[in-house]
Amino acid sequence: MSKKVFVVLGVLSLLAGCAGQPTYDTRVIDTPQTRELKGHQKPYTVNGERYDPLRSHHGFIEEGLASWYGKDFHGKKTSNGEIYDMYAMTAAHKTLPLGVYVRVHNKNNGRQTVVRVNDRGPFVKGRIIDLSFAAAKELEVVGPGTAPVRIEALGYQVTGSSGQVTYREPVSYAPASYAVQLGAFTQAENARRFAAELKNRYGVATVAESVVNGQLFYRVRVGRYASLPAAESAQRDFVAQGYGSGFIVAFD
Repeated sequence: MSKKVFVVLGVLSLLAGCAGQPTYDTRVIDTPQTRELKGHQKPYTVNGERYDPLRSHHGFIEEGLASWYGKDFHGKKTSNGEIYDMYAMTAAHKTLPLGVYVRVHNKNNGRQTVVRVNDRGPFVKGRIIDLSFAAAKELEVVGPGTAPVRIEALGYQVTGSSGQVTYREPVSYAPASYAVQLGAFTQAENARRFAAELKNRYGVATVAESVVNGQLFYRVRVGRYASLPAAESAQRDFVAQGYGSGFIVAFD
């Protein structure tokens, strides 16, 4: 079984798989560009190696070793804040969106099952997914400890009125998930005037209301970007054009 790292509310806490074994140096990359992402969506490092959680599972297929984790973690928090249940069909993955269902195929024996990703890990070289005890038992991985697998991301699970199970795209990972916030105003008219200027120049600009310490603010955001790198590139362009640093926001 591998050691695991848990990301809860933007803070990484390491729980070692076996007593006496060394721990990992784990950090969340928390910057103005990532401040509005949920904790488990933010980039993080483990022993200096960076991991960037994916914003979409579309087309994700991976092959490598699967491992499993059981009673040492039973009853403890997972990366999305749930309590780990070793008898539930769940798994840990380093970068897939949490909540997404994954089909896991054991290449040694042909057995396959579907698990829900609710945790981060494994951080042992060569391993791509950490299965719960129940999932590992179904795939006959418990005995050997690891097995070569092929995993395919499916989406969020939906059960119809007839009991038929299908999978849908998570709403929060839809295209056009990012914008660059360039200003926050206490006067709505000033915010609307700035947004109109940006809309004329760049095509898309919106005003979002928020309350901070009892004060109403009107936040001006520009653009609709399908990926974090695209938003980061746009932010650099805005800086070069004299709009200040701004920061990236993710739409729910």
